[in-house]
Amino acid sequence: MFNAMTVKDQCVQWIRDWFQENGPGCNAVLGISGGKDSSVCAALCVEALGVGRVIGVTMPNGVQPDIDDSLKLIKHLGIKHYNVNIGTTFQALKAEVEAQLGGPVSAQTRINMAPRLRMTAVYAVSQSNNGRVVNTCNLSEDWVGYSTRYGDAAGDFSPLGGLTVQEVVAIGKVLGLPVDLVEKAPSDGLTGLTDEDNLGFTYAVLDRYIRTGVCEDPAVRERIDRKHVMNLFKLQPIPHFTPEF
Repeated sequence: MFNAMTVKDQCVQWIRDWFQENGPGCNAVLGISGGKDSSVCAALCVEALGVGRVIGVTMPNGVQPDIDDSLKLIKHLGIKHYNVNIGTTFQALKAEVEAQLGGPVSAQTRINMAPRLRMTAVYAVSQSNNGRVVNTCNLSEDWVGYSTRYGDAAGDFSPLGGLTVQEVVAIGKVLGLPVDLVEKAPSDGLTGLTDEDNLGFTYAVLDRYIRTGVCEDPAVRERIDRKHVMNLFKLQPIPHFTPEF
């Protein structure tokens, strides 16, 4: 039986233990989108390490309509933050690639470029601040590959990687985070659609299937299974050739 307070406490201790082994005295650095995952990750790190060891990075691509949500979370926690606008870099890189291709990049390329540039920015801030980068993806997103490899799927440690969306929301509430941030419908920030619109099923349905194996709609079950199998490679270490001597 899931107990949000118990799991929250376990995760906080796990973060402390991870830093003790992998970076005593280092800071936790993460992108702050204003959604539940980055909000919960930041709050967990504050409880585990102290407010002085957590650094948030906002990274609008030109203009970010919901930047106020990111700033609300930063103010609520009282953490240090940097604002790195990736807009100019995004446009310059896109133009250079298109010049070499002799035509426009694909729609999926355009979607994935921004998160990969954002992770470059987070690592730049982290390396300049004795940091370790927080991966903010949750189990539900990872299950169906709803993340960008080497973008938001990157990081040095993953507090939410074993927690479903519903569980993350529950932990956000026991952490005392603003409810509007915890319950904010996640979106890709590009199409005007929510994650659930793009996936074709709700996180509630997905979470239940992950935890219980139950999904009444055969078409949805097949869609989830297909996405899961197609994207398992994202969760594996990079395969490498081992020579035989």
